[in-house]
Amino acid sequence: MRSDGIDAVDTRLGARLAELRTEHGYSLGELADRSGVSRSTLSRAERAEVSPTASLLNRLCAVYGRTMSQLLSEVEAEPAPVVRTADQPVWQDQASGFVRRSVSPPHAALRGELVEGRLTAGADIAYDRPPVAGLEQHIWVLEGALDVTAQDTEHRLGAGDCLRMRVWGPTRFRCAAPEGVRYLLAVVRP
Repeated sequence: MRSDGIDAVDTRLGARLAELRTEHGYSLGELADRSGVSRSTLSRAERAEVSPTASLLNRLCAVYGRTMSQLLSEVEAEPAPVVRTADQPVWQDQASGFVRRSVSPPHAALRGELVEGRLTAGADIAYDRPPVAGLEQHIWVLEGALDVTAQDTEHRLGAGDCLRMRVWGPTRFRCAAPEGVRYLLAVVRP
């Protein structure tokens, strides 16, 4: 606990409340109107100057369409600072030739993550939409070559090249190398 009486969970909770407000596009005034909680109280809770009450959290959870358990589970524990290679989850789509390794330590409240992607020669994956509109992606090709199409623009990436983009619509990933491609994908939620 900090010397002013606010503990680390309250600090993380305040940061998460601020993130939720931003994700929903609310100003402090709009959130105050929707929740019935004063702007000053909301501001102080987001800055972790006060420990939010259960009543305040209940009002905010109603606005954000989540349970208090969901909200608190996002902030109760710090994410693991290290995830060893053997513990990084790997998922494979054998039909498309795509292998995905979640490199980052997982935690629901984090906005960014690192993913290692591998595509076999000739693999072609089309996504009709992003999981979150405005998702920011950085694609750094480590080995091979990759063609990425976003917003009707095709980008040919070779080893060492990096593409940064915000994803609003369909995207396509095609392996342009006969030996396959390995790349690092940094994903940042808006």
